[in-house]
Amino acid sequence: MWWRVRTNLPDRPGSLAELARACGEAGVNILGLQVFPGIGSVTDELVLRVPDGWTSADLLRLVGSAGGEQVAAVPCTETALVDQATRYVRAARTILAEPAAFPEVVAGLFDAGAGPEPLDADGAPLDVMDMRVGDVSVQVRRRAPFTATEHARGAALADLVDDVLARSRAEALPSAGRRLGEGAVPQHVAVEGGVRAVVDGVVVGAAALGETTLEWGEGVRPVRLSVDPAWRRRGVGTRLLVDVARRAGAEGATDILLDTAADNQAVLPMVLAAGLRGRIRMSADRLTVLIGVRELSGARS
Repeated sequence: MWWRVRTNLPDRPGSLAELARACGEAGVNILGLQVFPGIGSVTDELVLRVPDGWTSADLLRLVGSAGGEQVAAVPCTETALVDQATRYVRAARTILAEPAAFPEVVAGLFDAGAGPEPLDADGAPLDVMDMRVGDVSVQVRRRAPFTATEHARGAALADLVDDVLARSRAEALPSAGRRLGEGAVPQHVAVEGGVRAVVDGVVVGAAALGETTLEWGEGVRPVRLSVDPAWRRRGVGTRLLVDVARRAGAEGATDILLDTAADNQAVLPMVLAAGLRGRIRMSADRLTVLIGVRELSGARS
């Protein structure tokens, strides 16, 4: 079985050799190694092939006995041996082609948000990497702490998204007045609990406010937002999001919450186009967006 293991080792000669010797004596084969420099300690990521029947607990004991600290181990496949530089180049190419896929891309690149979220053995919370795209914070989480090198790489990728989206907005300016297409402009109608986008009496989109839940705290209202496939990419979702955010603010909410599939690429551009401040969080196969509504102009009338 294959495992990806991260650990902090003392920044002194021979510390990595001690870990390699312990692995060899236990019949554990080191197939890949990546080193993240630090001050006082060094973070090492190893791809290991272990004897049958080994568990994460066995690996934690092995690495800990060789001086490793903050050990995290997750199962992996041989794809973990793909050259890291190649992975980042591929990620950058994906972002250039589909900048809206940024949350999903970075979650995969940093092995974060791709599975369940267990706490560390001592009950400590998962580590968080926060990357900013405009006024939107994109967060990914994982058990292994993010290194300074990874934070720098994440920030550089977020800057790339900013650049691509800015260029796309500039190229779209001449036709911005026709974004809804073919002369049909939806009317946005307030209804009980939300707002609808209507064209010739037909509902083409809707946003509905749910009730506050204990999970997210007082003042947070969940939102269900949907747009007819034929009317997507025309600004309907953005307008619905703004309208329902104002509605929530007028009713005393502090934030609204969107919950959708992790591969939903409409979320990031929609929040950015709405001019709202949000926090996008990847978790397992879900993507959640928390948007503050207090500061919205006209939210309280």
